[in-house]
Amino acid sequence: MILSCFGLAASYLQAGDASLSKGDYTIALKQYSKFIELDSSAPLGFTKRSAVYLQQRKYREALADLDRALSVDPSFFQGYLNRGRLLRQMCRFKEANQDFQKVLELKPGHTNGRKELEQSAHAGALLEQAIARFDAEEFDQAAEALEKVLDVSSECAQARLLKAKLALKKKDYSDAVAEAGRVLKLDDSDLDALLVRGNAYFYLADHDVALRHYQSGLRLDPEHGELKKQYFKLKMLLRKTKAADEALEKSKFRTAVEAYLAALEIVPDHELHNIKLNMGLCKALVQLGRGKDAVMRCSLVLEMDGASLDALEQRAEAKLLVEDWEGAVADFKAAIQQNPQDHDLREGLQRAEHALKLSKRKDWYKVLGLSNTASALEIKKAYKRLALQWHPDKNQDNKEAAEDKFREVAEAYEVLGDEEKRERYDRGEDLEEQHGGGQGFHQGFHGGGQTFSFQFEGGFPGGGFHF
Repeated sequence: MILSCFGLAASYLQAGDASLSKGDYTIALKQYSKFIELDSSAPLGFTKRSAVYLQQRKYREALADLDRALSVDPSFFQGYLNRGRLLRQMCRFKEANQDFQKVLELKPGHTNGRKELEQSAHAGALLEQAIARFDAEEFDQAAEALEKVLDVSSECAQARLLKAKLALKKKDYSDAVAEAGRVLKLDDSDLDALLVRGNAYFYLADHDVALRHYQSGLRLDPEHGELKKQYFKLKMLLRKTKAADEALEKSKFRTAVEAYLAALEIVPDHELHNIKLNMGLCKALVQLGRGKDAVMRCSLVLEMDGASLDALEQRAEAKLLVEDWEGAVADFKAAIQQNPQDHDLREGLQRAEHALKLSKRKDWYKVLGLSNTASALEIKKAYKRLALQWHPDKNQDNKEAAEDKFREVAEAYEVLGDEEKRERYDRGEDLEEQHGGGQGFHQGFHGGGQTFSFQFEGGFPGGGFHF
């Protein structure tokens, strides 16, 4: 009977070994477990089953089996060596060092045991160094030390989590997600890993996934301070953003501006989401005619997303408001390069080019000190006053400058004093006869019952002035 049980147990071991070699871990576990049921006093069954758990990255189960192997045989040399290596992988360096020291007690001078002990002790010192560097905000040095730790302790949750925090500091959010995810595969209840991974998704603007991570952590510990803080901060951000977007959609532009600014204050460094907030803010500001502020907000969007077609178009409109005609033309052209078929962009470019063209011609209204809504009578009065003021005969001390100014005033009146020419000028059309200087001209007008006549020949050589 004993021989029969022994043969059956051996068959379970052989079947388990065969399945393990094929990578069929489920069958291997069953076979080794059957062996353990038959002979729970033998460390070999626990050791072999722990090897399967290691292949499945089930480190807690593997460690439990190695603990049982050593409990049934405290002198089991291979058990201490295997458990020490596993503990080192999990960066439980103090316990690993004790196991390697036990190996050297059982087999003094054992080469692998001594190397494993040295490696474990060094990795432990490096991890402490990495933590100190991180706390001192010496992030490059911390990252260097962590890489060395992970070379020998690849399943070190503490090192992985610290690496995820470093990635957050460097705004490498995808790496933070990956590193914190590896920690959660080892222990899905790790609150720090849930927080870090949630924060990484938060800054990736994947807010639904971030909320799920915060909620998972709060189910485990409803009073966790940082998880609560981040959860409610994100909920508030989403609520403020929704209110701002709805106000913009309903053309409540002042309300939208206030809501967008409030949302921006919640997480000022949330770059991806703040692109959206600044974009909405720019649109609202354009509608309110606040060109300078709108240019600033759209420029912030383009600093973070240089290919934003929406930001280019809105900034072009904002530049029109602040009379930056050349800037508006440049932005419309850049937008059209991305979307050549957009009718609105082409219409905007025409408006900007027209405004730029107008800006380069002489502003005759400004010359006469009037607005473009001035009446014909106001134009005549302004002309009379300025012509009298700048007549060269009345400005002997600065006659040359006065002649230039007088000629400019006369040219302004030649255009604005003629109803047809003024209408064409106001439409931005080119006028062939806007200049009268150098050819001689005669202008006369009646005002207040008097006749005013200014006659000059050539370059004003002391000609007559009558009134």
